[in-house]
Amino acid sequence: MPMQKRHTVVFLSFLAVFVCYIDRVNISVAIIPMVETYGWDLATQGYVLSSFYIGYLLLQIVGGRLADRYGGKIVLSMGVLLWSLFTLITPPAAAFGLTVLIMVRILMGMGEAVTFPSIYSLYARWVPLTERARSVAVANSGIPAGTVFALLVTPIIVTNLGWEWAFYLFGAVGIVWYVLWHNLVARSPALQPGISEEELAIISDGTATDESAPPPPWGSLLTNMPVWAIIVAHFCNNWSLYVLLSWLPTYVNKGLGVDYAAVGVFAMIPHIASFFFLNIAGNIADRLIRSGMTVTRVRKLMQTIGFGGIATSLLLVTEVDSAIAAIGIMACGSALGAFVTGGFSVNHMDVAPKHAGTLMGLTNTAGTIPGIIGVGVSGAILAATGSWALVFQVAAGVTLFGMLFFLIFASGERQFD
Repeated sequence: MPMQKRHTVVFLSFLAVFVCYIDRVNISVAIIPMVETYGWDLATQGYVLSSFYIGYLLLQIVGGRLADRYGGKIVLSMGVLLWSLFTLITPPAAAFGLTVLIMVRILMGMGEAVTFPSIYSLYARWVPLTERARSVAVANSGIPAGTVFALLVTPIIVTNLGWEWAFYLFGAVGIVWYVLWHNLVARSPALQPGISEEELAIISDGTATDESAPPPPWGSLLTNMPVWAIIVAHFCNNWSLYVLLSWLPTYVNKGLGVDYAAVGVFAMIPHIASFFFLNIAGNIADRLIRSGMTVTRVRKLMQTIGFGGIATSLLLVTEVDSAIAAIGIMACGSALGAFVTGGFSVNHMDVAPKHAGTLMGLTNTAGTIPGIIGVGVSGAILAATGSWALVFQVAAGVTLFGMLFFLIFASGERQFD
């Protein structure tokens, strides 16, 4: 049986996220030899790592609105081309100086900002309700897959070719993705060549229409508590996510005493666990809905498992000294944390399917703030106290707050037509 057209969209969305994260994460490994070249202290490293999220913050809502208005296909493709360009020019930017590098990282963040809003806008039009959690899981599994690839391959590239080539080679991958996307995906299901009437009927079950979305009801959105439940959950989820993405290689190297050559192998283990359990959790959530459990109950159950697992692992990891034990605990936390894919991660399409891209842009704006504050604060904590335990304890507290807020205010019911 040939692959269904909607599955092609989901698979290429996964690849877009994969490319997004190899380009985003490689600097967390490459920064170690970059520090030797440029002599940056810990605070400066924090500025370099967090500057990306300034640009990422700026275009979230705009990217989501553009995707809802003009289609996720074109917005996503332009984003990939832009961030790939700025990945390619990162090494010469660093050579020009810290200010130029930070500007390039901000511009790269602006390119990547449209990724998830575009994908959510596409999914709201391509993916029926009973397939949404698994489809979001497939796309989101590009995060750990790209992260693992970058953690594993970047040290090899750095060792054999120099740190500059980690940016040149990874940046070129986005160009290849663009060619595939341009040739295989149409703006909407109705315009997709070769799609069957049967699949169009399946897609139309609970999806938004192909027409451009009207302007979002901002007043209603910003005063709706189920929307705020997603916003808060996204913020809290990304605090621990971005802290680990940015600082885990350094923690493995400096905090646990693992040799640089083995950093990628150790740091990728939690992300491998996340990759597998994202897809397991997405299928579980969809099966629970098909079995008759209410969407609201499914979202809250999955969110509780996810945030409870993350917080517990962050607190336990501070109690061990062994690198193997610490990474094992983080892997368990990542596996349980993957269950949020059936919680807040897919909830945007439940409450506002026509405005899913815009709403994702809104919540991901909040979710980007930890990339600036959380990563920067973690660097400041390390510079001031040297305490990795305090970094993880703060992240655990933020996560537990997010779990409680979602349990109280979240809903799986449509809030906006």
